[in-house]
Amino acid sequence: MEHILIILTVSNYFCGRHGFVLATNGIESIRKGLIRDGTCFVTFPVKYRCVVFRPFEGEVLEAVVTTVMQHGFFAEAGPLQLFVSNHEMPDGMEYQAGDMPNYTSSDASVRIQKEC
Repeated sequence: MEHILIILTVSNYFCGRHGFVLATNGIESIRKGLIRDGTCFVTFPVKYRCVVFRPFEGEVLEAVVTTVMQHGFFAEAGPLQLFVSNHEMPDGMEYQAGDMPNYTSSDASVRIQKEC
């Protein structure tokens, strides 16, 4: 029972140093609980194995564009939500307003837009 609760608690959890916990593979140990002073809560140190998603600075990710605006666009790469400013885009990318706003390269070979 406690294993199910631990798996539910840490799945889709973000830990800055380790990244996003996508799934737990198993629990290695659950140590003796410690009563938290002044509360009725108990903390149990748990050691578990998990799959994480931890992108690095400069890493290229495949992402799904969710919103395109004049100032840039939002996208999702797994649990990570990204914003790419128009100042970070390559030269020649032009914002096109309209029913389907997008950024298009000057030779029209690249287009960034939300999928229909």
